[in-house]
Amino acid sequence: MMRSTGFSVFALLTMFLLPLSIHAGEGDGWRRRVSAESTDIAREDVSEEIRFGREIAARMVGRFGLYNDPQLMKYVNLVGRSLSQSTNRPELDFHFAVLNTSEINAYAAPGGYVFVTRGAIEKMQDESELAAVLAHEMTHINERHVVKELNIHGTEGSAAGGLARLIGGGTEAARVAFYQSVDKALDMLFKSGYGREDEIQADRGAVLLCALSGYDPSGLIKYFERIGAVKGKTTEILDKTHPPYNDRIAWLKEMIGKEGIDPASLKNFKERFTDAQKSMK
Repeated sequence: MMRSTGFSVFALLTMFLLPLSIHAGEGDGWRRRVSAESTDIAREDVSEEIRFGREIAARMVGRFGLYNDPQLMKYVNLVGRSLSQSTNRPELDFHFAVLNTSEINAYAAPGGYVFVTRGAIEKMQDESELAAVLAHEMTHINERHVVKELNIHGTEGSAAGGLARLIGGGTEAARVAFYQSVDKALDMLFKSGYGREDEIQADRGAVLLCALSGYDPSGLIKYFERIGAVKGKTTEILDKTHPPYNDRIAWLKEMIGKEGIDPASLKNFKERFTDAQKSMK
C-alpha cells in the first residue's frame, strides 16, 4: 500500500488566473446557493480536510499518473480556477490536473483536488463541457460528500474533528485508522460511488457554477449524451459509480429551467477548447 503524506506535484501547478469568467445576472443569490454546506467551518477543520484529501489525491496520481502536457494542464487549471471564484468556500485553494488514462471520468478529493482524465477531455467538444465536469466535481468538494459519507465526525460536533484525531494522532492505531479511511474513500470513488442525492446535488451545483462563470450549463447535457453512447472499458467505472445518464439529463434540464437560465446567452468557447485540445498527443 502506498504511503504518501504529501502532494508536491501540485506545487508545480501554480498559475496566474486569466479573466475567463463573466457573472450571470442573479450572481449573489446563486452564489449563496452554490453550496448547501455551512460556510462557518473552523480553520482547523479545513486544514485537516485538505490533508486528508491530499493523501487521496496522491494515491490517485500514483494509480494513473499525470498527463505530460504542460499546456493542457495550464489550460485546465485556468478554467477550473475561473469557476472557483464563484464558489462559497473561499477558504479552499482548488487544484486541477489531468490524469493519464483513456478512462472517461473525473474525480474529486476533499480539500480542493480535482482531476479529469485524458480520455474524458478527448470526448469533449467545447470549454463549457470541461467547465461543467470540473464544476460537478467541485461541488462534491464544496458539499464535503466524501467526509460526510465516511461519517468522520468529532464528539464536539465538528465535521472534521475525527480527521484531526486520525491525522494528528501519534499512535500506530491512529495511523492505521487514517489509512483505512483513505482506503474507504478510494473505494467510494472507484467502486461504490456517491449516493444518488449527492450526484443530484453535484449536478445542480455544476449548473449554478457554470452560469455564474459565464458558461452554458447545458454543456454537461451534451457531454452526457455523447459519453452515454460509449460502451466498453473506458466507461466501466463511470457507469458503475453514477446514476443512468437519462436520469441525469432529465434533472439537469429541469434545474436549468427552474433557475431561469438561458443557455443561449452564455458561452461555450469552442474555438479556445479546440486549440487547447490540439496539444494532446
